[in-house]
Amino acid sequence: AKGRFAVRISTQLGDTATLAVLTPGEAFGEIALVSSDTRRSATVIALEPAETYSVHADDLKRLRHEHPGVNDVLIAILADRVRRVNERLVETLFLPAEIRVLRRICDLASLYGNGGPASVIPLTQEDVAGLAGTSRATVNRVLREEERRGTIALRRGKVEVLEPEGLRARAGRAVLS
Repeated sequence: AKGRFAVRISTQLGDTATLAVLTPGEAFGEIALVSSDTRRSATVIALEPAETYSVHADDLKRLRHEHPGVNDVLIAILADRVRRVNERLVETLFLPAEIRVLRRICDLASLYGNGGPASVIPLTQEDVAGLAGTSRATVNRVLREEERRGTIALRRGKVEVLEPEGLRARAGRAVLS
């Protein structure tokens, strides 16, 4: 209903990787509603004051039985997730880490944009690294270079995007995702 959420996983080495940032209107936990597997695939945490709605599995099962069109909504949500995972996988396999970092910063600038020219992204470099599928050291190097170019300003635990057009050009995108 309100707020932004990080979807995170813990690796076998004990590291935490941020997979996605969700905004109002998006759903999470849907796998638990349609699968009998009780293992969690990720953890979701609020990044700011937030409000959610919940649907219990038994209620959803009854709703799906009474209104089969609900299945189409679930399929659409899951298909969108698969599409996004596929896009990220292709990027990870075929694009340099620097481009992936810039693309995630562009995505986050859109997500955190306030309608003005500058966007403040209140995520750590570790979070950006998880989203870009690279190391924090690589993110730091890329962001320091962008700071020298004047496209961003680095703050403690935040990135301020000052020149989104320059970032988009180097990220190889005509528009922000």
